[in-house]
Parts: sequence; structure tokens; C-alpha cells
Amino acid sequence: CCARRMATMHELSICQALVSQLNTIAREQQAARIIRVVIQIGPLSGIEPELLRHAYPIASAGSLAAAAELILENAPIRVTCESCGAESHASLGSLVCAVCGDYHTRLLSGDELLLSSVELERLGAQPPSGPVH
Repeated sequence: CCARRMATMHELSICQALVSQLNTIAREQQAARIIRVVIQIGPLSGIEPELLRHAYPIASAGSLAAAAELILENAPIRVTCESCGAESHASLGSLVCAVCGDYHTRLLSGDELLLSSVELERLGAQPPSGPVH
């Protein structure tokens, strides 16, 4: 109950910051509305994708992003090995090097929340414009 409520508040504040960023992008690009938003979420980010999905309509209500399709993608966990120098994928429970098996690794990705792309409809345009990266 309480832990879920706290997570919801966490994801809501993240969505509010995201919508603010989306509105800035839309204004800069002179967009009539935002059509699609793609977010990459790493499993080590501390963000619950489903709670983010539920918080998004609340945070975006009344904004240019209100009717936007929200696409959430999983970002991979990648590490670099301090021993052999290899970069490899790792799993949530085991951040060991996939090449030599050493546990002296440094996280490269998997803890991020990344706004990957935004698709806009420009003012006065008929078809939607392509994604903005």
C-alpha cells in the first residue's frame, strides 16, 4: 500500500519533469502536438515502467503530450571489465564480465531513463514529422 503509493509519487514526479521537457521540445520545434514518445528505462534505474505508464496520463493532461503514444523500451545492462577490458551484457542479479567471469566491472548502461525520441506534428502540417532525436 504505502510502498506502492511512494513509487507512484516517484513516477509521477518523473513524468512531470518529462512532460516539461516534451513541452519545451514541442515549443522549440513549433509543434501543434506530440504524437509519440519513446523512453528507454534501465532495469537498475529504480523506475517501475508500469507505474510510469499509469502516471503519464495524469502528468500530461492538458499539455501537447496529452494524447501522445508512450512507448517504453527496456535498456540493456552493459558493463566493462576492469580486468580484461571487455564490454559485455550483464544480468540484473550478476554484474560479472561475460568474457572472463570477473566481478570487477563498471556499469556502462542499465541505470538510465532516456528520452529516446519524440514524434511531433508541426503547426499547419498535414502528415506528422519524423522523430526528433
